[in-house]
Amino acid sequence: MKSYIAQCVLPIAAELGEGPLYLPAQDRLLFVDLKRCILHAWDASTRRHDSWLLPDYLCWIVPRRDGDGFMAGLRDSVVRLWLEPALRIAPLVRVVDSARGLRLNDAKADQHGRLWLGSMHDSDYQQAAGMLFRLDPDLRLHIADEGYHICNGPTFAPDGRTLYHSDSFIDVSYRYPLAADGSLGPREVWRRFSGRGSPDGMQADSEGCIWIAQWGGARVCRFSPDGELLAEVPLPVSQPASLAFGGEDLRTLYITTAREGLSAEQLALEPLAGALFTALIDVPGLPANAFGAG
Repeated sequence: MKSYIAQCVLPIAAELGEGPLYLPAQDRLLFVDLKRCILHAWDASTRRHDSWLLPDYLCWIVPRRDGDGFMAGLRDSVVRLWLEPALRIAPLVRVVDSARGLRLNDAKADQHGRLWLGSMHDSDYQQAAGMLFRLDPDLRLHIADEGYHICNGPTFAPDGRTLYHSDSFIDVSYRYPLAADGSLGPREVWRRFSGRGSPDGMQADSEGCIWIAQWGGARVCRFSPDGELLAEVPLPVSQPASLAFGGEDLRTLYITTAREGLSAEQLALEPLAGALFTALIDVPGLPANAFGAG
């Protein structure tokens, strides 16, 4: 099994580092500290770090095809977000009822510009109250599947015909046939995880293999399309949360991590918990898909 070396590039103490998005034109990585309501930006070429404070949980950020700002997930809603010349937010679609303790968690756009987003209960993870939604470019919202505890992912095969998605609470990743019109086929178990962490954020690479952050497992792993473990990136922290491909050749793996739930004793053993890491990998990743009509 191949093993890659991780390097800490931004030693911040993110409570819950999530949603990394690489912007190739700026050689810039955006990522969120979800429950601290912070959006971070890391410029790889200049090593500059910027941040913005949001009014609520910031769960993820996705580019738009028109290049005019971003799509973003707040606690219960999808919004449009601009960073320049100043932070600006425009509400679009309310997705879940935060008064019931529900919130959004993870999202990505597919090759057709549709947004796939998951939800969960914010504190009672035993509740299977989470759903997988699809938001079309015309802002019509659809329930694609339900019965999830902690939705994580999704990601898509390079040909766009398969969607992968995880329920982190029960340590299972699923796959669905994905039709061109956005409809899903039957859900099937793709891989069950036992020990060495739960499946968290995921990304497919250019060979169709799936990279998954192993929450609690102190590593990020690469699996074949059949679920065979092929490679890993060991980390000096226990809670890698998500990942993205970056760099000019998309062979820089960015990894966000978290401090959430760690005791003072654990944090003393993991001084870099919550930091941003990179690893140079052999197989290029795929660029992030953008939301919007083609």
